[in-house]
Amino acid sequence: MFNAQIKLLEPEVVAFLEMHGPYSRMAEGFGALYGWLGAHALEPVGMPRGVYFTDPATVPEEDSTWEVQIPLARDAVDLTADADGIGIKHLQERTAATAMHRGPYESIKPTYDALTSWIAEQGYAITGAPVEVYYSDTASTPADEYLTEVRFPVREA
Repeated sequence: MFNAQIKLLEPEVVAFLEMHGPYSRMAEGFGALYGWLGAHALEPVGMPRGVYFTDPATVPEEDSTWEVQIPLARDAVDLTADADGIGIKHLQERTAATAMHRGPYESIKPTYDALTSWIAEQGYAITGAPVEVYYSDTASTPADEYLTEVRFPVREA
């Protein structure tokens, strides 16, 4: 069942890793980012996410640009991405249209399609890259039970 809403997202701080190429590198990216956090004694405070800067409908996956992010305590200090592409940044308060997807990641496109249509129907315009927030542990959750929140930053049109 499709259920969308508009949310005001609080300011937050995230550790990030800049990624390029196939999305199959997601586990590798999160592994590197969590390892970096551990080496720097930084504790995650929220669910991991991916931010997708290129549209897979128009950009070949090998040319894609995306980011993995992990929320941190709000007192973490910004850090420009290092040679490995890892850094820390503050995200400002923002408005997002969101919808929850249940099932494998490979079946998420209909959720994106429904959400983008819903956004326009509600009189909003998309203002940035989509975000997927991952609520399931892929090591212990069957793929058909994965929960992923799809977010688009929006403004009133």
